[in-house]
Amino acid sequence: MLFKARSAAVYGIDAHIIDVEVDFSGVILNKEEFSTVGLPDAAVRESRDRVRSAIKNSGFDIPPTRITINLAPADIKKEGSGFDLPIAIGILGAYGALHIKDISNFLLVGELGLDGTLRAVQGMLPIAIAARAAGIKNLVIPASNAREAAVVEGVDVYPVQTLTEVRELLNSASFGTLNAKPLRIEAASLLEELQHFPYDFKDVRGQQVAKRALEVAAAGGHNILMIGPPGSGKTMLAKRLPSILAPLRFEEALETTKIHSVAGVLDADRGLVTHRPFRSPHHTISDAGLIGGGMIPRPGEVSLAHNGLLFLDELPEFPRNVLEVLRQPLEDGMVTIARAAMSLTFPARFMLAAAMNPCPCGYFNDKSRECMCTPPMIQRYVSKVSGPLLDRIDIHIEVPAVQYKELRGRASAEGSAEIRTRVLAARERQHARFALPLNGQPERGKATAKSTAKPIFSNSQMNTQQIRTFCELSPDAERLLERAMQQQGLTARAHDRILKVARTIADLGGEPDIAVKHIAEAIQYRTLDRSYWA
Repeated sequence: MLFKARSAAVYGIDAHIIDVEVDFSGVILNKEEFSTVGLPDAAVRESRDRVRSAIKNSGFDIPPTRITINLAPADIKKEGSGFDLPIAIGILGAYGALHIKDISNFLLVGELGLDGTLRAVQGMLPIAIAARAAGIKNLVIPASNAREAAVVEGVDVYPVQTLTEVRELLNSASFGTLNAKPLRIEAASLLEELQHFPYDFKDVRGQQVAKRALEVAAAGGHNILMIGPPGSGKTMLAKRLPSILAPLRFEEALETTKIHSVAGVLDADRGLVTHRPFRSPHHTISDAGLIGGGMIPRPGEVSLAHNGLLFLDELPEFPRNVLEVLRQPLEDGMVTIARAAMSLTFPARFMLAAAMNPCPCGYFNDKSRECMCTPPMIQRYVSKVSGPLLDRIDIHIEVPAVQYKELRGRASAEGSAEIRTRVLAARERQHARFALPLNGQPERGKATAKSTAKPIFSNSQMNTQQIRTFCELSPDAERLLERAMQQQGLTARAHDRILKVARTIADLGGEPDIAVKHIAEAIQYRTLDRSYWA
């Protein structure tokens, strides 16, 4: 007898529907023959032992026969343990243990324990989106994955704990009604919850210039590099940067959650990423760990930081080949990983914050301590950060050592809440400029796994045409920018990034046009590379 179930497989951050066809010969054998075809990997082939024990320990007695399982389409490689549940249900259906004969409106995913319990699998959010796109209304998955999948509207998510529960649920469908209620989650309410941050800018003493630069970076989503001696507060400032970032919109949260779901780092209790990610990898990370990779490509740190912040402390200590792989994601907002088996593209639109010392000893240009490094040593140290990579960083600032009076004086009255208010006001002006609905709700029902639209959420994401439209300059500002380009030898990329930063500075001031003072401040953020890398 032949029985068909439906499941899904995840490739990159998207999922594809897989048909699980189960056939048994009906001939009683001395030993059960269990074969799986359709390009299964080792985890799928091993499912026969888990499925056999789960069926037996769930109270079903199946005689030894020849069982053939086909995972269609057969030319796509199948991996992971999520096919355990549809294979087990297919076997039960083929042997007549189910009253319902057609379960094409159910998508089944889950790993089985030997006792018949269901365990969570990775990538459930892309699977739910794929089910909705395919018109499959019901999603039967492990309870620990339920909140993640319930974020997607248009599908009914049924959390289950055991194989027996799944059988009872499907049998109840044969009578026209299910004996369980689907899980409902209001995703918008999760994003509207009050966000708490462990660090606050009130703790920072002095460093007013650095705080201003971080405010500009947060308002426009610009990349920033901090250069200063050890102990000047570079890491301290970077850790407080998430507290002034704009909250995630629903489209951003959904795409970020897909990546975290595929990577297996999603908090199962929440089901949705509600805070902008903050990733801070150690400088011993490999290029594959940073950019992603593997035989079956998996997202790296740049993708896990999508729509959030990637902080690279001690930037010159990273291997040069690791830093150079940042060029494509910084420019394109995505990273493509090509392997012999497949080529996958992961989103990687993040804000880069980097910190470094000015020399090996760390005290070059420091007024309190003498630098012991020779000019060749300093040049060799800073040259670990290449010019093309530096050119992709919008803001370069110097973070000097904090003076004693500032360190022992009263903390600044302005904290993260006040700075964040100005950042949010600037972001709202950008949303209005790029014609984005402020509540983000209309797009929620329209989001699909294969959406190719790239909405603009900040000034840093403007393309060349948008720069020409929204960054018009007065004659005085034009002359100032031209003089800076000629005197400092700035590139065309630096020209565009100066205009983007100037547009953000104007937004922070609530001014519709870019003035000379905005261009002057933006140019000031591009001068340090001429001091250290000249």
